[in-house]
Amino acid sequence: MMRFLLLFSRQGKPRLQKWFTPITDQEKKKVLRDIMMIVLSRPPRSCNFFQWRDLKIVYKRYASLYLCTGLEDQDNELLSLEVLHRYVELLDKYFGNVCELDIIFNFEKAYYILDEFLMGGEVLETSKTAVGVSMEDADIIQEVE
Repeated sequence: MMRFLLLFSRQGKPRLQKWFTPITDQEKKKVLRDIMMIVLSRPPRSCNFFQWRDLKIVYKRYASLYLCTGLEDQDNELLSLEVLHRYVELLDKYFGNVCELDIIFNFEKAYYILDEFLMGGEVLETSKTAVGVSMEDADIIQEVE
């Protein structure tokens, strides 16, 4: 199970955080700071997995953003990379070639897409079409109100 999913810029600015296990705000800040320092300092050609504390950290860089997740020991790293990639595909489908500014100015949509895709650290919906239909329905409801 995923413990958390983080999205941050190359400059170390957090853009999206989703925590699937309850921890204190102080611990969240420490985890975020430590993970960002480690990921941003790694060479570009290094492996996308590393061990940190009792977690496996899996990350992937897309343009100027890093997506990072903390996994328990029994979880599959390659499957986690696929989950990160699927989330980027969903964002691309909704925003049309997503960029950092889309996440900054439409963070509620990015969280909504994530909530439609993942629940409790597990994949809820694998179909891009189903998530897209759900987003269209949410947009229609928002326009009506």
